Parts: sequence; structure tokens; C-alpha cells
Amino acid sequence: MGRGRSRAPWAVAVSTALLLLGGCADGQASGSDSRPPTASSTTGSPSATHSGPWSVVALGDSVPAGGGCGCTPYPQLSASSLAIPGTREVSATNAAVNGATSSDVLSSVLTDQDTESHVATADVVEIEVGANDVGYSTTCGTTVSCYQEMVPTVERNLRDIVARVHALAGNHSVLVVLLDYWSVWLGGAYAEAQGQAYVDAATAVTDQVNTVISQTAAATGSAYVDLRAAFKGPDYSYDETHYLAPDGDHPNASGHQRIAQAVVDVVTTTLHP
Repeated sequence: MGRGRSRAPWAVAVSTALLLLGGCADGQASGSDSRPPTASSTTGSPSATHSGPWSVVALGDSVPAGGGCGCTPYPQLSASSLAIPGTREVSATNAAVNGATSSDVLSSVLTDQDTESHVATADVVEIEVGANDVGYSTTCGTTVSCYQEMVPTVERNLRDIVARVHALAGNHSVLVVLLDYWSVWLGGAYAEAQGQAYVDAATAVTDQVNTVISQTAAATGSAYVDLRAAFKGPDYSYDETHYLAPDGDHPNASGHQRIAQAVVDVVTTTLHP
């Protein structure tokens, strides 16, 4: 299922210094004691020490934009958790757009002056895109091979996006964080309601997209966040339904808190703030 086509409401800058480091630790779903233990990892990211004000910029589709949730999305939450009152202020600019494909994001960092300006001064750039490139269609149905032709485009665009981020940053050090997906289509019980063929196809297409994202992170020295592990546990067997909004496609408030904590874990491990 596509992740929205309307303009994201969160393409604004937010300055915050609300929570101590790790303040999203309550990101598990309320009323549930079952939280997958492994949320994130880094791949090929050099360690660095960072002090002073930070700028976080998010690029991507309706997941970072907060589509389908009506809640504060994870880029703002991660910025809040990285802030230390009286010590470090962290600003968040969420330039993600509902329905964006990898080509759309690449275009934005190449031609949109506002996006270019924000990225050029960012300390952390969070990128999550690719699901809309392989969005479920009635034409392809559950035929996995029908979606495969788009996967190389995702890989090529994602590498170009990361390269452009570093080019815009120039001599300014920036940490790029690539996030993948728990499912590029419906997830949890919502996927199961579509039948086993749908579940199997969703898993296979998600595997392909996530592999591209993780390999791109390794090849470009970017940090990597495994959201399928964050939502479903390290063996991907956990039922992520309670992290999902009623549309079955986007995270709910607990899901965004979970993602934010995974991002914060990666950023703090990499930058040692």
C-alpha cells in the first residue's frame, strides 16, 4: 500500500531542548510488556565527538513525515531526546513528504533551495525512503518479480542522495543515518488480513529494499537503523501490530517513539556526545 501522496505537514523547523539523552526510553507501546530487544545497529560509521548545538534534518516519505499518525513523528522526537537542557540545544527540520519516492528525495536535495540550505548545516541527516518506489499495486499483485525492477533505482537514488548530502555539507561533518522498514506494505495483523500470499510477498519485497538500504549504509559510511528488528525483534518474529496506526501502513505514536529511540541509540553510539 502506498504511503500517502499529500504534502507533509511537518516540513518546519523546531528548536527543542526538552528531554535528557535517552529520554524516549518509554517508546514501547503502552499496556504491553513485550518489547523487541534489538533495535538498531551502525555500519561503517566513524566514531566522533560532538559538542555544542546540533541540527537534525529528516528526508524521506510519510513515515518520517508522520503520515497516518496525528502525532509527533520520530525526527522531532529523536532531536528532543538528543537535547540536554542547559548544555546542548538540538533543532529539527522535518523535510520528509508524504508519498515521496527515492527520486523525489533526490530531486529535493538537488533542486529545492530550502532543503539544500538545511542539509548544508545539518549535523545529523535521517533518511528513510524506498517504500513508495515498490508500493503495492493491483497490476503486480503479489508477484514479487514485478516489483524487483524498481529496486536498482532505489539503490542508485539512495547512494546519490547520500553523496549529495555530503557534498552540501562540504567541510562540515555530518552523520547520515539510513533507516529501513518493518514492512514496505501493510504490516502485522493488517497484512495477515490480506492473506498468506500477501504476507509472503510483502516480506520478500521488504527484504529486497532493506538489503539495498543496509548495503548502501555500509558502502557510504552511513549509520544504519534496522526498523524491522526494532518493531519485530532480532529474529523478525514479533507481532508489530501495536506499533501501527489504524491504516496498518504507518507507525502510531508508540511506533514513532520506538523509531526515535533506535535512532538515538545509533547517533549516541556513533558520535559519543
